[in-house]
Amino acid sequence: MDSRKVRKYPPLFLHLLGWSFLGLFLMWQPLSWQIQLPATFWIKQAVLYFMLVCIFYVNVYFWFPRYLARNKYLKFILFNIASVIMLAVIIEQVQTAINHRDYMDKAWKAAHDDMTRPKKKKDKLDYFALLTALIVIGISTSVAAVQNVQRDKQYRQDLEQEKINSELSFLKAQINPHFFFNTLNNIYALTVIDVEAAQQALHKLSRLMRYVLYETQHGTVLLSQEIAFAQDYIQLMQLRLTDKVTVHLSPPDPLHDVPIAPMLFLPFIENAFKHGVSAVEKSRIDIQIRQEQHKIFVEVKNTLFTDKRTVLDESNGIGISNTQRRLDLLYPGKYSLEMNENKEEKEFEVHLELETA
Repeated sequence: MDSRKVRKYPPLFLHLLGWSFLGLFLMWQPLSWQIQLPATFWIKQAVLYFMLVCIFYVNVYFWFPRYLARNKYLKFILFNIASVIMLAVIIEQVQTAINHRDYMDKAWKAAHDDMTRPKKKKDKLDYFALLTALIVIGISTSVAAVQNVQRDKQYRQDLEQEKINSELSFLKAQINPHFFFNTLNNIYALTVIDVEAAQQALHKLSRLMRYVLYETQHGTVLLSQEIAFAQDYIQLMQLRLTDKVTVHLSPPDPLHDVPIAPMLFLPFIENAFKHGVSAVEKSRIDIQIRQEQHKIFVEVKNTLFTDKRTVLDESNGIGISNTQRRLDLLYPGKYSLEMNENKEEKEFEVHLELETA
């Protein structure tokens, strides 16, 4: 069932309930007079009831949005005054038509005279109808104001969500080409050195592309899928590494699958391969992923080379900067990210703590 239809039911019920109470009030008050009322009196009450309903919805759907919501206060007041005057005139015309016909018995005439005796002869306005109309206008204005605030709030939320979705799509589009650009460069280098290894690399790259194109389109992936993607990426990168480089990935044990945003870990791992390996010196990349209750901890450590420090200071890569922005949008207040250089251990460290619940 459409959620928008479900949300309409409570307001419809409240409207029906409110009009039921008003109808009972218009009936109960005359019945409390303890006299026998003619059918023509109920015709007048029915006309009053119908006019009040019309004033309510005309104010909600016409006068309020066209004038009060646009700060045209004078027109809003004038139109509502005109509505009240029109109601008073119609009620008076109905009352006049009733009085000109011989439908009221002596008891009704006597009761009617008693109720109207304090009034001046020239004063034919039904003050009860006027007061009721003013109350209805006040209630309808309040209802329209609340609905207007809710619409504005929903509109702002929709705009913000649309902005977030657009920005996430843009950031994700930036990360993927950056990753594939580096990977294709690696495969190109392998074609000169080892054709068989290049073929294996192309096969693994096709698996990675399949993951990116199909699995990540749902907005979230399982933690196990993201770890498997990272393992494939590491195996792909190891094809071009020498024996001087040691890479270790430690997944959670046991692993509890939870949905997370796709490709959150990749930029940190990619940065480690970009800046933490050397063809002539021993180097190490250590990746550890842990789970504790509703939190995921990711630690990426790689060897720190002083000759690459300048590059590292200037930029941590397109992927990492965009990942920070994605975390801000997807996990506001639910993550912490630290990146620092451990000069004593000659390591560059990344610590990500992510709350998934």
